[in-house]
Amino acid sequence: MESEKKSSHVSDMGAWAMNVVSSVGIIMANKQLMSANGYSFTFATTLTGFHFAVTALVGMVSNATGLSSSKHVPLWELIWFSIVANMSITGMNLSLMLNSVGFYQISKLSMIPVVCIMEWILHNKRYSKEVKMSVVVVVIGVGVCTVTDVKVNAKGFICACVAVLSTSLQQISIGSLQKKYSIGSFELLSKTAPIQACSLLVLGPFCDYYLSGNLLLDYKYTYGAIVSINQSSYSQIMMHI
Repeated sequence: MESEKKSSHVSDMGAWAMNVVSSVGIIMANKQLMSANGYSFTFATTLTGFHFAVTALVGMVSNATGLSSSKHVPLWELIWFSIVANMSITGMNLSLMLNSVGFYQISKLSMIPVVCIMEWILHNKRYSKEVKMSVVVVVIGVGVCTVTDVKVNAKGFICACVAVLSTSLQQISIGSLQKKYSIGSFELLSKTAPIQACSLLVLGPFCDYYLSGNLLLDYKYTYGAIVSINQSSYSQIMMHI
């Protein structure tokens, strides 16, 4: 019994460490890829499509080899979740491209109070005084850092707001779908990834041209840019395993 508890703790620590490493990895890879000092890949929406194309491929291989199961989820719920998830990750990538890494991380912290408010509105969830005080501290910290960050611009701030709202809704939706259909995060991602990849790879180049004025076909792919795209794609997958 004691050995089982130790094994569980080790497994939890391993999953936590992998999530931290993949989260840091995707931020650094994306910033290097999209920044002017890096590879100037200013196609955040299309990049998200690349992420999900790789994820869809890995999910298909995983299902075919029996490494993961495939449970039924209604198509309309998959489409709804895909729309929210597309807005979330595209918004995060645009926020990272337009803002500093510091402000990007600050905006991610603001998801904590936003999720709490959304769960209160949508599910009438109540929180203890300790949780409320912790949320207040986070809000104050985010507010102070936002005011003192001189690298924030209007377009980047709007993208950050969209990213925070959609990501918070995505987190709530993930929990609801997993509980409703007894499905894991990777299995759910495997089902939505093909929908997200197709929609983003079709619409992404047009959205990116509207936002940046650059054509995807004009971009010159270098070895470093291709490696960064693959690295960010696989980091995205590892975050959900």
